[in-house]
Amino acid sequence: MVPGGLPASGSPSGDIVARAETHAVSPLLNCLLREVAEPWGGEDGRDVYRLPATGRLLRVRGGRRPAEPEMRDGDGWRPLGHAALVALVTEELRRHTGLANDELPAEMTAGRDTVAALLAARSRTTPPADPYVRSEQALLTGHPHHPAPKFRGTGPAARWLPYAPEAHARFPLVLLGLREDTVVEEGDTGALDALGTAPPGYRVLPAHPWQLDLAGPGLADAFADGRLIRLGTTGADVWPTAAIRTVYAPGADLFVKFSLDVRITNDIRRLWRHDLLKLRRTDAAAGHALAAAPGPAAWLSDRGYRTAGFAFEELAVVVRDGLRGHLRPGATPLLAAALVEGFPGNPLAAAPDPAAWWEAYLAAVVPPALAAYADHGVVLEAHLQNTLVAVDAGGTPVQALFRDAEGVKLLPDVGRAAGWERLVYCLVVNHLTEVAAALAEHHPGLDPWPAARRAFARHDLPETAALLAAPTLPGKTNLLLRWTGADGADARYRPLPNPLAAP
Repeated sequence: MVPGGLPASGSPSGDIVARAETHAVSPLLNCLLREVAEPWGGEDGRDVYRLPATGRLLRVRGGRRPAEPEMRDGDGWRPLGHAALVALVTEELRRHTGLANDELPAEMTAGRDTVAALLAARSRTTPPADPYVRSEQALLTGHPHHPAPKFRGTGPAARWLPYAPEAHARFPLVLLGLREDTVVEEGDTGALDALGTAPPGYRVLPAHPWQLDLAGPGLADAFADGRLIRLGTTGADVWPTAAIRTVYAPGADLFVKFSLDVRITNDIRRLWRHDLLKLRRTDAAAGHALAAAPGPAAWLSDRGYRTAGFAFEELAVVVRDGLRGHLRPGATPLLAAALVEGFPGNPLAAAPDPAAWWEAYLAAVVPPALAAYADHGVVLEAHLQNTLVAVDAGGTPVQALFRDAEGVKLLPDVGRAAGWERLVYCLVVNHLTEVAAALAEHHPGLDPWPAARRAFARHDLPETAALLAAPTLPGKTNLLLRWTGADGADARYRPLPNPLAAP
C-alpha cells in the first residue's frame, strides 16, 4: 500500500485504458474545435471540421463532450485514438502557429496516463460518504476545455497518487516547527497553531506531504541548522479538494492551501510572493462585496498566510474559512464543477422540475457575482471550481459560496473592460454554459437560455445590456495559450456564439 491508504499502482486493465482515453479525448477535442478547427458540415449524424493549417478533415460525435474522432484519408474515415489525436493536433498547431512545442504533447499523453492511474486506484476505494467531499473528488475529466487537464507533472504516479482527490485520497498533514525569528505571516493564522504543538521558540507550520517531497532537497540546510524541525503529523486526516493543493480538515472545519511546484492546467501551482502580498487586500474586498450582496451568498475568506522567510513561496500556507459558519441551515454544499461532470447523488441530474431548479441556480449564483462587480469593483473568479452551490434537502439550489482570493481582480487594478471580460468568461462561458448544457443533456427539451437572459436583464448595468445584445462571448484559448508558452494568467480569448443574445 502506498501512503494515504491507496493501493500501489499497477498496469491498468484494458477497460480502464479505454475509459481513460475517453476522458482525455473529450477536453482535447473541445479545445481543438473551439480554437482552431473550422465547421465543415455534417455526415452520418456527426459533425465535420476542417483543420485549416493541414487541410485535414475531422469527424466527431458532437455534444458538450465530443468523442469518437475520425480523420478522413484516402480510404474513408479512420478512427483516432488519443495518441493519434495528439499527433494530429501537434502537426496542426506547429503549422498553424509556426512554433514547435515538445512539452505540451508530452503533457497530453501524461494526462491520459494520469486518468488511467486514477481510475485504477478509484476502482479499489470507497467513495466518501459526505456528499460535499464526494463532489470535490468527482472530477475525472476535469476542465472541459483544456488539452491536458489531469497532468500532474513529471515523475511516477506513486509520487502524487496518495494525494489525488479523484482517487478518494485522505492523509494527515506533515507538521513542521518553524523557528520564530524566520516566521513571515499576515492576517489571521491562529487556526494553524491549533493543528499541533510546537516547542518554545517555534511556530507550527503544516506542510502538504507532496509539497515537502518536492521542496525537500532545498530545505536540507534549514533542517540541519534548526530553522525547521519535524513535529510529526496531524492527528486526523484531511481531504484533498478538486484544487489538489487545497485540503479540507472536517474536524477543524478549515481549508488549508499549499504551494506545489507542479504544473496543473495552465500554471505552476506555487503560492507566488506577489499574490501573497496582496492577499489580504483582495480577500477583504471580496468579503465586503459578498457580505453586501443580495441574498445569502458567502465568501470563504483566505484569512491569512504563514511561511518561512528563507523559503517564502516553497513553504507558504494559506488559511481559508471552513463551511459551517457560512452555510444556510440544512443546506449541503456541492462543487459546481461536479454538478457538470456528475457524481452519485448529483441533484442536477435528478431534478424533478429542471426549469425550476435552473431558476433557483441562477438566482443563487448570478446576482452576487454581478453585484460584487457593479457595486464594489470586485471581479470574482466565479468559474466552476471556485463556486460551491448549496442545495436544500430536495436538491434545489439555495446559496452560492465563492472562494480563492488569488483569482480575484479589483477595479481599477485591471481596466473595467478587462475586468468585465474576465467576469463574463468565468461566470458565463466557463460556468453557466457548462451547467446549462449538462442540464439540457439530462433533461431533453429544456431550453435554459431564456431564464438566463432574464436573470441578467434584472441587473441595470450598461455591461449587462451590452452582453444581452452581443453576438459573441469571450472563450479562453487554453490550447493555444499552452502551445505558445504564454503565461497562465495571460488570458487570451476568441469569440464564441452568445447563447444569452436575444433570438
